[in-house]
Amino acid sequence: MDEQDSRDDGGMQWFEEVGRRQQMQETQTERKRVIMAGFEIHRATKRRAKLRLGMSGPAGSGKTYSALLIAGGLGGRIGMIDTEHGSGDLYADLLPEGYDVLQLTPPYTPARYVEAIHALEDAGVQTIIVDSLTHAWTGEGGSLDRQGKIADKSGNSWQAWRQVTPEHNALVEALLQSKCHIIATMRAKTEYVQEKDERTGRQTVRKIGLAPIMRDGIEYEFTTFLELDLHHMAFAGKDRTRLFDGSIFKPDVETGRKLLSWLDAGVDAPVKRTVSEEQKAEMRQAISGAVTLDDLFKAFSAAYRVATALSDNETLADLTALKNERKAWLEAQNEEQLGIAA
Repeated sequence: MDEQDSRDDGGMQWFEEVGRRQQMQETQTERKRVIMAGFEIHRATKRRAKLRLGMSGPAGSGKTYSALLIAGGLGGRIGMIDTEHGSGDLYADLLPEGYDVLQLTPPYTPARYVEAIHALEDAGVQTIIVDSLTHAWTGEGGSLDRQGKIADKSGNSWQAWRQVTPEHNALVEALLQSKCHIIATMRAKTEYVQEKDERTGRQTVRKIGLAPIMRDGIEYEFTTFLELDLHHMAFAGKDRTRLFDGSIFKPDVETGRKLLSWLDAGVDAPVKRTVSEEQKAEMRQAISGAVTLDDLFKAFSAAYRVATALSDNETLADLTALKNERKAWLEAQNEEQLGIAA
């Protein structure tokens, strides 16, 4: 009887089992995506990406040559930003499909680099070679040059960096956010070392390349960073692809193909949704047309919910600024009316 009662319990055991299953499903779903207090937590997913490759080496290490071969392996139309006084045209016969050159002359300000990147993007290239990025740092009109001139005028070196750093950061952002593959070459500091030749016993002098001539930490901005020597051999100082870990190799077209395979092995990044222009215009009109603080609160609250749901931070920032402007105006009007009434 006891055994029968335990089985015939009005379905309680069945309800408990269903509840456990639902809880497990909800937990799994929650692990995939959790949004709390404005932060989004999601399961790590490899997505298709564009190449961000940095290359440094001393003069004669083959930076331009190697960059073109890798770009050839990536496929598609290639555009080069050439700051090396026409050296980009010297390899016109290297790739069967050829490539385009944008000659960048002084001043080498970060802003002009950004304009050149956008120009090649608009021209429809798939891979942009920046040859070389060093001029944006040490060249005429580059960040160091500008910082020095501003400091000379103001007498305040720290204040000068406050002006120059945002310009440098804007260039880095343009490289990282570009819709094209990016290959950026940089000159390397050169040093000479004496070594003993084991065969002859004589001392020989060898030229080696050291850190890239660019702002410290630039290597961290790239997916992969290759260091080239005078024998045109590359070593991956940093490599998130893990394709070249511990290996010393000569970059070629196959290097580009390997990188492309890794970049394409993933899912497409989710399409970012934004507030439509029509919706945005309606929200702006509602906020700008609010005649009381209560009306303004209601108009902004409605806009806030829409922009936040779409994670459209740019629109949210724009509407917040508009709300603050309208709020200040309404408060001033209220104070004026109170003053007249008094």
